[in-house]
Amino acid sequence: MNSSLMLRRCFCFQSSTSSSSSLSFCSKKKPLVFLGSPQVSATVLDTLLSASTAPDSLFEVAAIVTQPPSRRNRGGKVMPSPLAQYALDRGFSSDLIFTPEKAGEDMFLSNLKALHPELCITAAYGNILPSKFLNIPPLGTVNIHPSLLPLYRGAAPVQRALQDGVKETGVSLAFTVRALDAGPVITCERLEVDDQIKAPDLLELLFSEGSKLLIRELPSIFDGSARVKAQPQDDSKATLAPKISPEESWLSFDEEALVLHNKVRAFAGWPGTRAKIVVIDEKNGHQNIVELKIITTRVCGLRNIQGNVDDITFVKGVLVFPCGGNTALEVLELQLPGKKVYSAAAFWNGLRGQKLKKL
Repeated sequence: MNSSLMLRRCFCFQSSTSSSSSLSFCSKKKPLVFLGSPQVSATVLDTLLSASTAPDSLFEVAAIVTQPPSRRNRGGKVMPSPLAQYALDRGFSSDLIFTPEKAGEDMFLSNLKALHPELCITAAYGNILPSKFLNIPPLGTVNIHPSLLPLYRGAAPVQRALQDGVKETGVSLAFTVRALDAGPVITCERLEVDDQIKAPDLLELLFSEGSKLLIRELPSIFDGSARVKAQPQDDSKATLAPKISPEESWLSFDEEALVLHNKVRAFAGWPGTRAKIVVIDEKNGHQNIVELKIITTRVCGLRNIQGNVDDITFVKGVLVFPCGGNTALEVLELQLPGKKVYSAAAFWNGLRGQKLKKL
């Protein structure tokens, strides 16, 4: 974990009921079904599987629901979701890993009902859950959502929060309702956000903390006191975090450097951020347009941009891109199509004296 990330535990809502004592007399473990798909959801599953093996565990993971197998790369072979692969590697029965195209399929719902799950847990599952699914577990469905609800409801809460340059975010446990991420919040935890952290790292951190939060709250969820203490969201304060599209990945250097830096952090991993520059050979005047993937950046300190405002310069190991508002973006790492990630210094040395301009 980045040492500059300061975690502050926030018991947003205090329970008035002690939950563990009322469940200690139960001899039979309660069946729980877990839904997730990407690698970060495997963090949650790992925590659940480990906790379920404890002698005093209240539950067992009865089944896993995840996205169907798909091709990870163009032309690649069909692979199970990262969560499914992790479960198989842990020795989880393949017969108990369900991969419906949609969570409302009759056959899937029939199989789910046969397990008599007391509770369902979701973490980045990726499919809409219809009412006929939500009506199955008597204790409901609880979602681990990587934002401080009602902020950033939707498919890309971490990415949109970083894009907005937030200084604080968090993870919420909330009951799932038909409306998008709008259910009552059981509890949350807050996190101060370092201005250099990227979306994949923050996502992993939030789901890791969400896993701990879930284990702490499971007794109250099982005895029903979580339902009593859960607080309804204030819809008037809700903000949305819509799905990211590849078309958003382009950088425009007419924008200020901080805006671009936050976008690079937010879109790290997928879809990434791209820019086109002009490489100029001053010996023969030849110009070549090159597409770059911008990997790591920081906002340049106070700097008077001299000369042509389109010139990209190399200063103290970084490429400096002039941006809007008389600001500048420092690029520390970048990538050419089909190539490995280069440091700015390695890229500059490879130019052999050629000059760079913004396009």
